Amino acid sequence: MTRFIKNVILFAIAVVLIPLSVANRHTVSLSLNPFDPQDPRLTVPDVPLFWVIFASLGVGIIVGGLGAWAKQGRWRKEARVKRREAAKWHKEADLLRDQQTPAPPAGTVKGLTGPDNRSAA
Repeated sequence: MTRFIKNVILFAIAVVLIPLSVANRHTVSLSLNPFDPQDPRLTVPDVPLFWVIFASLGVGIIVGGLGAWAKQGRWRKEARVKRREAAKWHKEADLLRDQQTPAPPAGTVKGLTGPDNRSAA
């Protein structure tokens, strides 16, 4: 089911991206210098416009993901602390459980009955 949903979403994205790239095939010059747009050192000449659009979308997704990841840092730290604390308490509970269970008497094997536990036939 998740594979079907994934394919439907990818199909919807393709339906949007293919016409966008066909409609924006003309080339543009991408200038990275805001003060002198004619500076050839910081200009990428003849780039299809749809590549500029897709690259800016990709950079936006990456920057947004990094921002969300950084904002959730304190929650990840708290989860690490709680995980360590839970492991400590589980270990202590196991130690107490091992101390509390009485050891079987010497010479007995668990699961076997002794001579006085047999039923008379």
